[in-house]
Amino acid sequence: MDARLNFFTDPTAGKAIKHFMAVGKALKDSPLPAVTQELVSLRVSQINGCAVCIDIHTKEAAAAGETSVRLNLVAAWREATVFTEAERAALELAEEGTRVADAAGGVSDEVWARAAEHYDEEQLTALVILVSLMNMANRMNVITRQPAGDYKPGQFH
Repeated sequence: MDARLNFFTDPTAGKAIKHFMAVGKALKDSPLPAVTQELVSLRVSQINGCAVCIDIHTKEAAAAGETSVRLNLVAAWREATVFTEAERAALELAEEGTRVADAAGGVSDEVWARAAEHYDEEQLTALVILVSLMNMANRMNVITRQPAGDYKPGQFH
């Protein structure tokens, strides 16, 4: 499968991607736990059907020590017993933040309150930016049919 566009050779994309990657670096340096970031990135990418991001975040999480059991259960996190309450709150917020078009109210007050029980304001800010960034990345990759499978952990860092 060939991508419709090459974001790494296009001059306009190159300028934008530089800033996009800087946002990703700022999030990695934030106080939002790294494992939470990878789980949220993976779940958003699953919802959006972004194979390249699923590839990236599965491999990054595994390289950071995440277990295959937890990675395999992200798609069914509600029924899984392997996630902490904080992780469950982040995954729930990520789902509602990704599916804003499906619910007229966007992220519910109840979902926000559960997330706020586990994360402080700086972590919530990072979580909201992460969900937004992943949705953008997913859309760019899905629209341009970016191929998946060849990512190596650390490749973009």
